[in-house]
Amino acid sequence: MNWKVPFFDLVLGDEERKAILNVIDCNWLTSGPRIAEFEAKFSAMLGQNVGAVAVSSATAALHLSLLALRLGQDDEVIVPSLTFVACANAIRYVGAEPVFADITSEIDWNISAADVEAKITSRTRAIMVVHYAGYACDMHKLSGLAEKYGLLLIEDCSHSPRCAWKGRSVGTFGATGCFSFYSNKNMTTGEGGMIISGDPQLVERLRTLRSHGITTSTYQRFKGHAFGYDVPEVGFNYRLDEMRAAMGVAQLQKLPEITIQRKTRVQRYREFISNRLPQVRIPFLGRDEESSYHIFPVLLPGNEEVRNGILRAMADRGVQCSIHYRPIHTFTAYKGVAADVPITERVAPSVLTLPLFPTLSDAQIIEVVKALEDCLKEYNYSS
Repeated sequence: MNWKVPFFDLVLGDEERKAILNVIDCNWLTSGPRIAEFEAKFSAMLGQNVGAVAVSSATAALHLSLLALRLGQDDEVIVPSLTFVACANAIRYVGAEPVFADITSEIDWNISAADVEAKITSRTRAIMVVHYAGYACDMHKLSGLAEKYGLLLIEDCSHSPRCAWKGRSVGTFGATGCFSFYSNKNMTTGEGGMIISGDPQLVERLRTLRSHGITTSTYQRFKGHAFGYDVPEVGFNYRLDEMRAAMGVAQLQKLPEITIQRKTRVQRYREFISNRLPQVRIPFLGRDEESSYHIFPVLLPGNEEVRNGILRAMADRGVQCSIHYRPIHTFTAYKGVAADVPITERVAPSVLTLPLFPTLSDAQIIEVVKALEDCLKEYNYSS
């Protein structure tokens, strides 16, 4: 379908093209110097003393985090239900059990620290937080809970490069922070992810686990820096390649400007919606200063049937929208898993995510808001 306004659009150019071609010219495509450069520059961006480990996806980052932190059978990990299913899937990968926590309120869709504390049991080993839409969780409260109860803290930062909580980069509060470079993220390598940690020993274990558990890399052996290797434990093939790493370096250079552009678009949306559609609620208002502005979700009036009808009607008008997210506990694979999350269950059926990307024009934003206004009128929800 030819969208008048697509849900997202990539910001790629000569910098990424040249970076990838340079890798091809160097004739070394697997893990090597570009990976090291990407990891060093990503770590430097965070402004903390952390190591970075490039991997094939954020899901791989979450899986390796849980594995390296030795979570497993009979352990519980508290996680929001209003997030992408990869979070709970990764918990199950290691044999642990996800325990679903509620969001904070109808305008703060991040995990509730109060509900996390209420769901801690003798089996709880970790809290997995997700910085929803690029807005930081209350890391002072959540870090305090982790310290109080002796729990591990894992941060899913898939929405939040260059996002901070009270001046400190997200991802640096937990034992690990996990980032995504999927195609629709603020910075992309097509597929890819990054794990960060302030624990050097953990970083080295993550490096080993991402490549079959092998103690030396192919590049080290190729350069004559190592001969042979050991496999002290079973690992995975979660490596990133040199082409994606080179692309990531180019994207990192653009990320500050991309974040500013996203912020401008979010501010315009808020202005237009507040003026024309007061019946539409916007989460995270007043949380501008340190966001990464990954997506722009809104809360519609009405129920799930209305929201789904408006989603289809927007598509008929050439505007591509999405839903972030169907709660994980409602999927067939999680049938039977207890989930006492009343705020999530009130909010989720009415969430609609509007298009957002750095090159979105004012004309396109007006097109989106006008289309939404018309759709709401069809359902008798005019302002």
